[in-house]
Amino acid sequence: MAAAPRVLILTASYGWGHHRVAQVLAAAFRRAAAEPTVVDHFRELVHPAFDTASRALYYWVLRNASPLWGVAYWLGDQIPTSSRLLLGVNRLGTGKLKRLLDATSPDLVVTVHATPAAALCELRRRGRSRVFHATVFTDFVAHTQWIFEQVDRYFVPAEEIANDVFAHGISRDRVVVSGVPVDEEFTRPLDKSAARLALGLSARLPVFLLMGGGQGSLGGVEGAVRVLREMDRSFQALVVAGRGEGFAERLRHLCRGREGQFRVFGYTESVRQFMAAADLLVTKAGGVTLAEAMAAELPMVFFGSLPGQESRNERFATAVGVTLVAKSRAELREAIFRPFDDPSVLRSLRENIRRVRQPLAADLVVESLLGKPARLREAAS
Repeated sequence: MAAAPRVLILTASYGWGHHRVAQVLAAAFRRAAAEPTVVDHFRELVHPAFDTASRALYYWVLRNASPLWGVAYWLGDQIPTSSRLLLGVNRLGTGKLKRLLDATSPDLVVTVHATPAAALCELRRRGRSRVFHATVFTDFVAHTQWIFEQVDRYFVPAEEIANDVFAHGISRDRVVVSGVPVDEEFTRPLDKSAARLALGLSARLPVFLLMGGGQGSLGGVEGAVRVLREMDRSFQALVVAGRGEGFAERLRHLCRGREGQFRVFGYTESVRQFMAAADLLVTKAGGVTLAEAMAAELPMVFFGSLPGQESRNERFATAVGVTLVAKSRAELREAIFRPFDDPSVLRSLRENIRRVRQPLAADLVVESLLGKPARLREAAS
C-alpha cells in the first residue's frame, strides 16, 4: 500500500484569512487520505517574538494609520520579488524552513501567504530545495509579491485574476482557477427558514448580517449599526463583533433597548448558519469573507474596507457585480435597503454570485495536486 502523501502547508497569522484557508486545505487533504501539517512561518520558522511584534505593528497601522498600509501595499506591488529594495524580506525564515524540509521530507508544499512562498522560492533559487511548490491565493488580487518564477502551480480565485498572473509572465499551464478555499460546510445548502428558527429570527422581516472579520473593530461594523439605528424601517440584524470582548460590549451598549432588533455576538464559529439566515451581508472586503458569502449565495454591501488587499478585493467584486459598495455612512443609508426596494438589484447580485462562486475550491486544489479525488475517505466509507 502506497504511503500517504505528506503535505506541508505554510501560513502566517496576519489577519484571519490566511490561517483559515490553511486549515480548510488541511481538512481537504485529510479527506483525500493525505497527511497535512500546518506551520505558521513567522511564529515557528522566524521567531515567536518577531511574530508577536510584527502582528502588533500590523494591527496598529491598520487601526491608526490605514492609509500608510495602503501605500506600503501599493509600493510592494511595484517592486519585483527579486529587487534588493525588499531588504532581505524574501529570506526570512529560510534557515529553519530548510531544516524543516530536511526533517519532514514533504511530497509537496502549499503556501497561503507571500512570505513563506518567498522563502521557499529563495531556497529553490539557491538550489537547496526541489520540493513541488504550490501557492493558493487568499485574496482576489494578483499582487507582485505573491508571484515567483519558482512556484510550480498557482491556484487563483477567478479568471480575471488568472489574466493578471499571466501578465506577470507566468505560463498558463501553471495557473489553475480554483476559487478561494472555504470550509466544507459552505458546499452544502442550508434552509433559510430553519436557520432563522434556530436563531429566534422572524421569517417575515429582512435580516442583515454585519461583520468585520476576525478583528471586527477594524471594519465598519459600528458605523453600520449606527446607520441602521437611525433608519425608520423594519428589520433584524445579526452583529458579529469578532475577537475582543471590549468591542462586543461597546456594540451591546450601542444597541441597548433594541435587543429584539440587534443581536450582538462576539467571535463565532456559526458564520455559515448566520449567512443562511441573512438576506444581506454588510462587511469589509476580506478575501475569505467574500468567498464564503459567494459560496453561500449571499448578496453583499461592502462598507469599511481597509486600504490594500481589501480595496483590491472590493474592486474585483464590484467589477463582477456581486456586491454594492458604500464609502460613507451616507452612501450606506442609500445602499443597504436598495436590494429590497428594487428587486432587480437583488436579482442581479444573486445571478452574478452564482456565475462567479467556487464553493468546491479546496477539493479542486487537492485533486489538482494529488491527482485523485479529494473525498477519497468519504468514498471508501
